[in-house]
Amino acid sequence: MILAPATVAALILLIGIVVLIAFSVPIAVAIGVPSMLAAMAVLGPENAAQAVAQRMFTGTNSFSLLAIPFFVLAGALMNSGGIAARLIDAAKVLVGRLPASLAQTNIVANGMFGAVSGAAVAAASAVGTVMTPRMREDGYSRAYSAAVNVASAPAGMLIPPSNTFIVYSLVSSTSIAALFMAGVGPGLLWVIACLVVALLMARRENYRRDTTHPTLSLALLTIWRAVPSLLMIVIVIGGILAGWFTPTESAAIAVIYCLVLGFAYRNIRVRDLPEILLRATRTTSIVMMLVAVSSALSWVMAFARIPQMISSGLLAVSDSKVVILLIMMFILLIIGTFMDPTPAILIFVPIFLPVVTELGVDPVHFGAMVVMNLSLGVITPPVGNVLFVGAQVAGLRIETVTRMLWPFLVAILIALFVVVFVPQVSLWLPETMGLMSAN
Repeated sequence: MILAPATVAALILLIGIVVLIAFSVPIAVAIGVPSMLAAMAVLGPENAAQAVAQRMFTGTNSFSLLAIPFFVLAGALMNSGGIAARLIDAAKVLVGRLPASLAQTNIVANGMFGAVSGAAVAAASAVGTVMTPRMREDGYSRAYSAAVNVASAPAGMLIPPSNTFIVYSLVSSTSIAALFMAGVGPGLLWVIACLVVALLMARRENYRRDTTHPTLSLALLTIWRAVPSLLMIVIVIGGILAGWFTPTESAAIAVIYCLVLGFAYRNIRVRDLPEILLRATRTTSIVMMLVAVSSALSWVMAFARIPQMISSGLLAVSDSKVVILLIMMFILLIIGTFMDPTPAILIFVPIFLPVVTELGVDPVHFGAMVVMNLSLGVITPPVGNVLFVGAQVAGLRIETVTRMLWPFLVAILIALFVVVFVPQVSLWLPETMGLMSAN
């Protein structure tokens, strides 16, 4: 029996990607090679190379995507600019009277630093480096300290500005401003879930409350010292919402602001810039390569009508919105455990989005639930990069941290289902601000 070219392409993509990922081949190669082979199956060898190259170029040739390298560079500057310590001090003032106050401080500081940097890895590294020694001195176990740091770091992937939402906007043609605002509710819910778990675990482990409290004047001074760092969120998001500049322009402004702040704090010197630029370039090159090969993959799948086949299969299972969303969330949870959010969004959103929009789900709401779902993957083995960084900062094995991480994962999973089935958690703010009309 001779298979149709589209069927051959689908089999090549499915088997090729799964096998290559199973053998720990870099994800860009695991996507790119099967995409080329699948293109050869449907177009022939003579046309496949040119078509795939064109799609890779087209996928990265986007003005909106320029925001990603700028935000990555801004995050690298923040990581070196002494911002983390100021945010940690401000967070301690805000939650220092709660039980397990240092754990609560770690969580709030991660939310604040993740919000201004948009990078969960940077938050876990910067905040964890400062907080882990403090928590150990105060009697917390290293495993618990690492788990608190790892669990709370991805909140910044939801609270704007967020590179992940920019990628989702690219593939869904959804307003970046609306997506940024849609991430606020889920991001705060993520932070609250971590705070609740830390509070419950503090009572179980009998972690003491911090008895040293600053005076009112010192507390106000500490918060005031953190205001310039937090002001970046106001400048970036406020400028986008006011229409003063595009998300890409706001990212460039964020770089300049962080550079000025780093020099003002005297934590960045001119001789530090080459290393900071190199780190940002490495991260950007990885992201852009993933965007390029995923664009080729999406084109091949569309050419072979794979999204339509998957859509028909899902709708054949059930026409219930609840059932379909549960199936999709389960698939994304599994995918997120071994694939980073960027390629996962580039691959699966073009497949799932037509199905959910047909069922009446708003693309902005779907974006919030997808990003929150995949953010769980960065702290879940086997490929959780934030989990790796958090364990490395604490000097522990992944298995040791994971055992303490489960209560946080369960709480965040519950928060995810709240976001999935209560649309107003993510839609209330963009609707109130009149941003939904932009979609």
